[in-house]
Amino acid sequence: MGNNMKKIKLDIVGLSYSQTQSGAYALVLGEVNGRRRLPIIIGSFEAQAIAIEIEKMTPSRPLTHDLFKNFAQAYNIVIQEIIIYNLVDGIFYSKLICSDGKKVIEIDARTSDAIAMAVRFDCIIYTYEFILSTAGIVIEGNDFVYLENMSDVPEEKAVTAATSGYASLSTDELKTKLQEALMEEAYEKAAKIRDELNRRKAS
Repeated sequence: MGNNMKKIKLDIVGLSYSQTQSGAYALVLGEVNGRRRLPIIIGSFEAQAIAIEIEKMTPSRPLTHDLFKNFAQAYNIVIQEIIIYNLVDGIFYSKLICSDGKKVIEIDARTSDAIAMAVRFDCIIYTYEFILSTAGIVIEGNDFVYLENMSDVPEEKAVTAATSGYASLSTDELKTKLQEALMEEAYEKAAKIRDELNRRKAS
């Protein structure tokens, strides 16, 4: 097993409008006491379900995830933790670790749903070292915790080809751009620049 399967604790660092996919959001998780960030692209419905709970807005009727929580609590089931346990073809796989006080059961879930449940049950989010080392982005300096207000999201946002022009830049220019992107918390852009830099290392 080795260090690769080491469980790493994550926090929700932020939620921002996706720069590359219209109508999508980048949910950014960060390793606790570490410099790596895990950006996950999720849909607007899922983003809303997470933001509503974080910002403690109370909908007039229970949303799907609230219903799920109420259902679980009615039968004395708690979610102890959630684990983002795999990454296949760019898709994150997660599971809920649930307990009724007697037995523990693992339930498969989409990552966005798992996080929406984690914030409602106030449970810890984990992932494994191999996932962070594959998909994580390293942040330099002190980045601040942020959560953009969901109501300010533009209806349509022009999607620029994020990779355009990166190939023509020098490696030093790319590194500068990477730092700029990280300063702006533009994690997706940073991921694209990181991919270009990795491609160069490999060739």
